Amino acid sequence: MRAAIMLGLTLLLLSVESVAVKLFGFSVTRIDVTLVLVVFLGLRANPVEGAFTAFGVGYLLDVFTGRPTGLYPFLAVLVFLLVRLLASFVDARARGLFALMAAAATFGHALLAVFFSWLTSLGGTGTVATLSGVPLQVGLSLVTAFLIWPLLLKLDPGHERPQSGVLL
Repeated sequence: MRAAIMLGLTLLLLSVESVAVKLFGFSVTRIDVTLVLVVFLGLRANPVEGAFTAFGVGYLLDVFTGRPTGLYPFLAVLVFLLVRLLASFVDARARGLFALMAAAATFGHALLAVFFSWLTSLGGTGTVATLSGVPLQVGLSLVTAFLIWPLLLKLDPGHERPQSGVLL
């Protein structure tokens, strides 16, 4: 059930993102809402359900780009696995830490997407233009992660820590 809700939320957020990108006139960058959801899955979902849902989120992003290559589903699952690995060392259950982790994941995702696109394209055109939009994309994803954290917590409250000093 959680996978269906996350995929529905992905469709909604990608639709809003496409309108916002057009409205604000971004030509080189975008608001990476899908990575925010993949990072949340990496922190909260079990490995099998999270990996399949991350694949679905990446697939929807691939379809929304207009040139489905299979790159974004691969990168979404890779980011999910890296976030799961990092989550064993870093406790990102706070809003600010989640936003920072989403920004770092967006940075890594953008660099990997540019690298693999350059590696597989003829002539490697558009790499410099795409790289110039990465800082704004990371900043916009940081703000987005910070803003949608309460919505994501309502969808999946997870296991919160007990209040300090109160043992029942």
